[in-house]
Amino acid sequence: MPELNIAIDAMGGDNGPSIVIEALEKAVHRYPDVKFTVVGHEQELTPLLDKFNLSSHPSVNLVHAEQVIEMDDKPGQSLRSKPESSMRVALQTLTDGNCQAMVSGGNTGALMTNAYFTLKTLPGVLRPALMTALPNQTGGKSYLLDLGANASCDSETLFQFGVMGAVAAEYLSGVPAPKISLLNMGEEDIKGNDVVRNAAARLAQCEQLNYIGFIEGNHLFSGRADVVVCDGFVGNVALKSCEGLATFIIDQMRDTLNSHWLYRFFFRFLQKRTHKSWDRLKPDHYNGASLIGLRHVVIKSHGSASAGAFYSAIQQAVAEAHEQLPERIKHRVEAVLSEQL
Repeated sequence: MPELNIAIDAMGGDNGPSIVIEALEKAVHRYPDVKFTVVGHEQELTPLLDKFNLSSHPSVNLVHAEQVIEMDDKPGQSLRSKPESSMRVALQTLTDGNCQAMVSGGNTGALMTNAYFTLKTLPGVLRPALMTALPNQTGGKSYLLDLGANASCDSETLFQFGVMGAVAAEYLSGVPAPKISLLNMGEEDIKGNDVVRNAAARLAQCEQLNYIGFIEGNHLFSGRADVVVCDGFVGNVALKSCEGLATFIIDQMRDTLNSHWLYRFFFRFLQKRTHKSWDRLKPDHYNGASLIGLRHVVIKSHGSASAGAFYSAIQQAVAEAHEQLPERIKHRVEAVLSEQL
């Protein structure tokens, strides 16, 4: 496999390039055999690279981009009016063969539009999907897709999401024969609309997949399924609801801890006894959604990510590039489609 080179859009996100370069400094030391191509405005990035002693680092290459896609830019407008944006230039490094993966914390809609236009989907893939990993009760991860790339999907698209998600679970988490479920309003076969029921039939008929049936939202974190499939509308609402609940619980715990010293003592005791469990649940560890189904690896970091969270997105990019995930998905999709003939 050729030497890995990860392109980083340093200008995207709510917190500016400073957190991106801070995350890069950690990634450079963690991955000494990986190259990083940093894309953005040279005058703004050079002082930050100097600050973290990265300006002359052999693993870091700075590529100037004159334009920046703002968080409120419309996707189509960004595609037409900003061809020299840091996001577009970073994506182009993949098409040119100079890099194998790209990370951006910029405008989600613009990233999906620009990536689709620049990179194209894999042969046979109908639509790309946004996918993320969720911690589950078994100590592993469950992959959820789509998170918003496609507000509505037909049954064949949902079927393909199951195929792609299974490849990700197999090669990124080492799960043999990943268990696939469709997120639905009930577990009975008669529940859900025609699209979901038809997708279930397609998944069940495919001998190369381990489809286990419908799953409800209360089992997202149970570990019952390794891959959970839904359309982008449902997936986005589910994920944002989980994020909102997590924020609520954390705020409630903070208020409780501040109310009495005994609560603070008990919480510190609990942290020491369950250190690994608490560490595994840190949100920063799960930042980075894959725009899966494209010809190259594209990772979307949360726009408000901290340096630690952006570093996790870089880790995700390195892992998917190392496993050559798009190529593995291509072969699996071809095999599944040929099974239908």
